[in-house]
Amino acid sequence: MSEKGITTLQQPVRPAVLIPYLGQIGIALAALASVPMGVAAVVGDGTALWRYLAVVAALLAVAIPMSRRPRPADMQPNEGLVITATVFVLSPFVMAFPLSSSGLSYGQGLFEAVSAVTTTGLSTLSSVEGRPASFLFARAWMQWYGGLGIVALLPLWIEPGPAARRLLGLDQPEGEDPMTSARFYARRILIAYLVLTSGGFLLLWLLGTPLFTALVHTLAAVSTGGFSSLDAGLAALNRPAALGVVVLSVLGAVPFVAYLHGAHGGRRRLFRDPQVRALLAAGLLGTAGLAWLLHRSQTLDWSAAVYHAGVLAFSAQTTSGFSTLDPGTLGAGAKYLLILMMASGGCLGSTAGGIKLIRLLIFFRLVQLLVQRTSLPRAAWVAPRLGGLELDGDISLRALLLILLFVVTIALSWLPFLVAGWDPLDALFEVVSAVATTGLSVGVSQVGLAPALQAILCLDMWLGRLEILAMLVLFSPAVWHHHRHRAT
Repeated sequence: MSEKGITTLQQPVRPAVLIPYLGQIGIALAALASVPMGVAAVVGDGTALWRYLAVVAALLAVAIPMSRRPRPADMQPNEGLVITATVFVLSPFVMAFPLSSSGLSYGQGLFEAVSAVTTTGLSTLSSVEGRPASFLFARAWMQWYGGLGIVALLPLWIEPGPAARRLLGLDQPEGEDPMTSARFYARRILIAYLVLTSGGFLLLWLLGTPLFTALVHTLAAVSTGGFSSLDAGLAALNRPAALGVVVLSVLGAVPFVAYLHGAHGGRRRLFRDPQVRALLAAGLLGTAGLAWLLHRSQTLDWSAAVYHAGVLAFSAQTTSGFSTLDPGTLGAGAKYLLILMMASGGCLGSTAGGIKLIRLLIFFRLVQLLVQRTSLPRAAWVAPRLGGLELDGDISLRALLLILLFVVTIALSWLPFLVAGWDPLDALFEVVSAVATTGLSVGVSQVGLAPALQAILCLDMWLGRLEILAMLVLFSPAVWHHHRHRAT
């Protein structure tokens, strides 16, 4: 089909579809904001309390009339992407207002809010232990519902087509409206998310972690967010509790669909999932590599090297961002290995960020097939398969394009830091950490960082959390306007 024909067939985003659904999500955000508002009331943080009251009131005043608008029966893929992107882009601007009540400027509050909602965990604050409990809880709480949102809204922004959904275990009846499927899926995901969160909180408490510390770290671990209420992070916890946080991060980086199948007798499917096996294999290989590097360059004994390497490796692979060592003190080899792990990320359909292992598996499978085809007769045809399912052309092309988009985003974001004079490896580490929504930092993210560079990191966090495509759709003029060609 010609370019003119494609443009003519394009269906623009319809505001009539967006308004009622964004209204419903706005009411949900008001309910979510009422939780840290309650915490502020309990701890006596009056300034934060009235700001949360203002946010809740404003959200309800705008969202309730929007939610009462009639909803069309169908939804286009671009509309699902716009809804998801709008929620993640606008909510930090709202939540930055109450966060900045803790002695932060609005700009600092916005950076923390973006980092929280995108489940990244980067921060420009030099210390958090002196901050109010309401602030520390709010950051972790925003990470928790940011992780829930990206998983629960998966049917609205995931790769279109039945083959892609079967590969991820998303069973949507043919002809069913995506929003109907999203509601059914979100209810089941919420149950799994709550079970994992409550179980994780109980685990950390039993391992000797104080209640508030256990709560904050559970919320941040399940969402693979990484915000801590302690300046030293996991280094301030005992080793069993720190390892418990890592286990929760791994569970958060597993596709939540796998838990739904496991609850219905499909437990074996969890360990047969190529993403899950790749996640565990990558984490273990990274642990081995980092342990060797730490033992060699940091003069740590093997026991300490394996412990710190395990925490860092699985933290990077799951994009949770927890650490027991300052990444800034690591050697170049260890930083480079962590960059690779952060960039590859966790599983698609989980709270983890990064390129996603499923796309890398598709890439390596295509490379393997390309090599195999050189030994086959010209008339022979071999279809690429992964996990027992055939990969159609759309899945393969989309995976390769998204990998390329991630690489281009990292390269373009890295350049301004190089121009500003930052160490090339440290700048690359920080940019990859932002795009992969990991949160590990070598010290580039700080109060003194130029506002323009902070803005780039915020943009990177949005792009990484929304997998770039949703942001491109949101800001593309062609998505909002229907082009009609005049007859010549």
